[in-house]
Amino acid sequence: MVNSFIQKYSVNKTVWVYIFSGGFVLSTALLGLFVSSVSFPLTAVLDVLAEKIVGNKIFGHEAAGNIEVIIWEIRFPRVLLALFVGASLSIAGASFQGLLRNPLADPYTIGVSSGAALGAVTVLYFQLSISFLGSYTLPVVAILGGFITMVIVFIITRLSSRDLNIETIILAGIIISAFIGAIISLIIALSDREDMRQILYWLMGNIGMRGWSHVQLLIPFFIVGVILLVSRAHDLNAFALGEESAGHLGVNVQGGKVLILVGASLLTGASVAVSGSIGFVGLVIPHFVRLIIGPDHKHVLPLSMLTGGGFLVLADLISRSIIAPKELPIGVITALIGAPIFAILLVRERMRKG
Repeated sequence: MVNSFIQKYSVNKTVWVYIFSGGFVLSTALLGLFVSSVSFPLTAVLDVLAEKIVGNKIFGHEAAGNIEVIIWEIRFPRVLLALFVGASLSIAGASFQGLLRNPLADPYTIGVSSGAALGAVTVLYFQLSISFLGSYTLPVVAILGGFITMVIVFIITRLSSRDLNIETIILAGIIISAFIGAIISLIIALSDREDMRQILYWLMGNIGMRGWSHVQLLIPFFIVGVILLVSRAHDLNAFALGEESAGHLGVNVQGGKVLILVGASLLTGASVAVSGSIGFVGLVIPHFVRLIIGPDHKHVLPLSMLTGGGFLVLADLISRSIIAPKELPIGVITALIGAPIFAILLVRERMRKG
């Protein structure tokens, strides 16, 4: 009877957590569309969305042309981009933490973000523009930079150990990140004032002045990365017991690690490519979700996506509203919010155990 009650409570709790997370995402998305330095009637906003999505207005509101441009071309893609970037960084962080068995791991652990940042900084510094890519030059080069970095980390790991040892992967990532960080610092030092300002602003994270092209660029990487990671939820649960135990449970240890690393790296590289470096999302959100729902990655991964997406939409809303009409880099907001929250979670966890 007691076991039945506990099982029923656990199921109900899980359902309610999913409902709350979905409501959080929906409410932050609506806030991102409706709230800004320029206000529009609620009916006008809903009519613009309804006409663009289903072809018919709901209220028959005759919206001026500037309302349609602001809502559909600026705010809506911005909200979607924040949602996808936040979801990508959060599920990547949850996967890295599960694979490395370390709650302090995040999407920047193995240096993929540094490689993507170097690609973007190179484009900004040299004012590169590849003719057939046009405005896609920066994000595409950044994605390539992240992918090349991941390959280099794998090569170094393979050369130094026959199997993909977790500690070796982390060390290789730290080495590559430090080296790339030095190159980025050198580029910043050689930049003139305007280039330096542009590079630093991008490195602090920003999703302003993005459009549908960036959303379309991110979505394929998002879909592939999420499929790879969600399909490995069982492997991540097994890795919590150690690699040897995971092997005894029938997990393909080497293959599983590669797929998890590739999926998380794709999500991280693509996110950094379109938004710059945004910290603490992939570190704090998965940790918070685990405290609420437990360690089962079957729930940790999707809930991290939902919560992380909603959190970044909310952070973006704050970044563009707090000193309107100016904007703060969204990475500043996530750090200001994320660092204290993570410190509180760590202290609470230590007090609970001790």
